Amino acid sequence: MTSKHPFSFQVVLFLFPFVLFPLLDKNTYHIDLLTNVGIYVLLAMGLNVAVGFTGLLNLGYAAFFALGAYTYALLNLHWGCSFWIGMPIAGMVSMIFGIVIGLPSIRVRGDYLAITTLGFGEIVRISFNNLDAWTGGPNGILGIDRPRLWLPAFEGGFHWKLWSFSVNPTPYFYLVLALVAVTATLLFRMSDSKMGRALVAIREDELAASCMGIPTLKIKLIAFGLSSFIAGMAGAVFASKQTIVTPDSFDFVLSVLILAMVVLGGMGNIWGSALGALVLGTLPELLRGFAAYRMLLFGLLMILIMIFRPQGILGGQLIRRELASRRKEADNDPTT
Repeated sequence: MTSKHPFSFQVVLFLFPFVLFPLLDKNTYHIDLLTNVGIYVLLAMGLNVAVGFTGLLNLGYAAFFALGAYTYALLNLHWGCSFWIGMPIAGMVSMIFGIVIGLPSIRVRGDYLAITTLGFGEIVRISFNNLDAWTGGPNGILGIDRPRLWLPAFEGGFHWKLWSFSVNPTPYFYLVLALVAVTATLLFRMSDSKMGRALVAIREDELAASCMGIPTLKIKLIAFGLSSFIAGMAGAVFASKQTIVTPDSFDFVLSVLILAMVVLGGMGNIWGSALGALVLGTLPELLRGFAAYRMLLFGLLMILIMIFRPQGILGGQLIRRELASRRKEADNDPTT
């Protein structure tokens, strides 16, 4: 879609069926499942900024998710901070850590960057596991408040009434859906801006981008910070929904799963990362009848997609052209 078309229309068109879902399916388990998938969508969109747009392989993304969750939990329990104030603060804290970690990390590339971010992810998880006085150690933090809203009430005359989220997942479903809509709209606008084109230029050829006058280190730091900010806000939503956070919720497997969502949907494609999160988030539930073979079928599906659709389900045009050119070079190479 070009800049002639409002991105908000595309977002509304894509997400409108999900608005109707709680009205058509009253099963709270299904609504809760899609709410968790929506959190995965936020994380996949955030990681896509670093991995898909900029080419920065981050294997410690769960750490920023954890930082956001613990930041809101600590602010809420120790200072009585509300969710609506704590969520952006959690995003800012994760962004600050992203920039601090990014300063030395983004000077290296490829596998070295992946190892650096992997190390940071494990440091954060182990720190939360051992700082008992602050984080509760392996037991985590309990009793986190849910979001509250002032809503108009008309019982005994018009007045405002404080209404709190509960175990009912429907309000969380719409909250996450709204965050996905806002995030997708902003990322679409970013991708069509000078910033978005600079990110793609760095991913395709960092040396050429630098020669064209693009401040590569600054742009990569912005990408790392933005990616971390989205993860931090998702972490605050997760903490308020679960009302408990523990270190084992943010392990290395989660980072790999989010990366798999981005790769499966198509790196550099905003809706691709959302689709990858939807597929991998619901697949375990769809394969529940094959519990003994669920992980086998899951791995087989990923292998088949990477063989027959290496650019992902909705891979970007640049990635498709790059793969096509590499295949052509391989076909014309007499040594193969």
